[in-house]
Amino acid sequence: MERPEPAEVRMSQAIQPAHANPRGELSAGQLLKWIDATACLAAEKHAGISCVTASVDDIQFEETARVGQVITIKAKVTRAFSTSMEISIKVIVQDMLTGIEKLVSVAFSTFVAKPVGKEKIHLKPVTLLTEQDHVEHNLASERRKVRLHHEDTFKNLMKENNEFDDPICDEEEGMVSTGGTAVQSIELVLPPHANHHGNTFGGQIMAWMESLATISASRLCRAHPLLKSVDMFKFRGPSAVGDRLVFNAIVNNTFQTCVEVGVRVEAFDCQEWSKGQGRHINSAFLIYNAVNDKEEMVTFPRIKPISKDDFRRYRGAIARKRIRLGRKYVTSHKEEVPVCVQWDISNQVSLSNANVEALKNLAAKSGWEVTSAVEKIKIYTLEEHDLLSVWVEKHVERPAHLTYHLLSDFTKRPLWDPHFVSCEVINWVSEGDQIYYITCPIVNGDKPKDLVVLVSRRRPLKDGSTYTVAVKSVLLPSVPPCPHYIRSEIICAGFLIRAIDSSSCTVSYFNQISASISPYFAGNLGGWSKSIEETAASCIKFIENATDGGLINTF
Repeated sequence: MERPEPAEVRMSQAIQPAHANPRGELSAGQLLKWIDATACLAAEKHAGISCVTASVDDIQFEETARVGQVITIKAKVTRAFSTSMEISIKVIVQDMLTGIEKLVSVAFSTFVAKPVGKEKIHLKPVTLLTEQDHVEHNLASERRKVRLHHEDTFKNLMKENNEFDDPICDEEEGMVSTGGTAVQSIELVLPPHANHHGNTFGGQIMAWMESLATISASRLCRAHPLLKSVDMFKFRGPSAVGDRLVFNAIVNNTFQTCVEVGVRVEAFDCQEWSKGQGRHINSAFLIYNAVNDKEEMVTFPRIKPISKDDFRRYRGAIARKRIRLGRKYVTSHKEEVPVCVQWDISNQVSLSNANVEALKNLAAKSGWEVTSAVEKIKIYTLEEHDLLSVWVEKHVERPAHLTYHLLSDFTKRPLWDPHFVSCEVINWVSEGDQIYYITCPIVNGDKPKDLVVLVSRRRPLKDGSTYTVAVKSVLLPSVPPCPHYIRSEIICAGFLIRAIDSSSCTVSYFNQISASISPYFAGNLGGWSKSIEETAASCIKFIENATDGGLINTF
């Protein structure tokens, strides 16, 4: 393992049986305690004074760790604001017999510096040493915006959820209520539970919350719950030695192979305890998968909300899932592993057919979930392991053939799509295939992005009614990466245009999102931007204002 960076704090722990769950895996609660302690020490190393946890963002668990392995937690400050700091956390597990290392988890914490007396605090800026430091420093600003607007985003999505029918709420066989998943527990805060400031250690509170959430999830699935991610832990207030902490957990909703469990924590001192008037100090939402005894992934039953509170929690889980989806692609910066193929004129036919087939296969997949529905536009998402795909469905009052003519000509794309600055044909391969060079605008303060893509066009067969425009990145030696742009990639994207009648059609746009283009989608998926809806509306206007010859009347 490489040497730590100057500003980095590392904790290494050998996993003992006392740290493990009944399956011999490192307890998620124990890991949360170690993560919080390491992040706190990184914050205090930068600030030079005591710091406390304000929140922990979207902890993603990629791998499990087992007894006998070694966990290493790396934490460092990515950006300092006036009195708060963002801390980046990465957890690695190493097998001592093979030496193989794997990524267990990534997370971001926000810590606040505690002033001494009435002293005002203004934290020093972070020293940026590497290109990755600069990337994370820029992204930290975006992540902070997401945190600050979280409540408003959630309220807006809840309002949207009440405006269109949720297909999951329809009656179906096998639906269950969540009443049997409610769990309550109490803890008396003792001196070993306190941090070095005398308050209850935040990591300990998170560990207690995780333990109770696991019980709640297991009551629904009757299997082995595996913590997959944690929504934002938000510390609303402190508690101290002698307080009684009351924890309540319940399942809010299920999404195929995952379940969301909500946990609420209230603190009581002696007087508050006798009066029954507690302080709400923390809430979090934990997302679990589950496996059976054969280590097969379990599909959770769908939830049937009954009471008013059931519906509130049910719809809240849908809104949070959408926010998590967007935040997931803002809270981390993944290095892109290129998968695009080399363009070869001798292999033109097979590359073109594979491009079209990939788009049709993406469209045919099951598991698409609606995330937004406004007038003529619906947005669906599909999550498969680490892959996220988006489907935007539009109703257009123009014939399918005209729509196909306009959308298959990518030189017109910048007229309606603000994500495209320029599109030029660099290789007219055939009537059905063209290679384009595309430039995109700056996002997140980084360099602008560019693309080299193959666009494969297909008219419907005699007995069909679907036009196809498939898009995929290719490598073209004559157009190497430019230092002024970040070369990006489209894995699989395009339009399927289906005629409804002679004067209208449905346009479905699909995109299997790569790491390099995720910033253009993250805000919309997370609910704090309407860029996809706005682009779709612009597309509809562009098509409906076109003449049969493809010319624009007004736009």
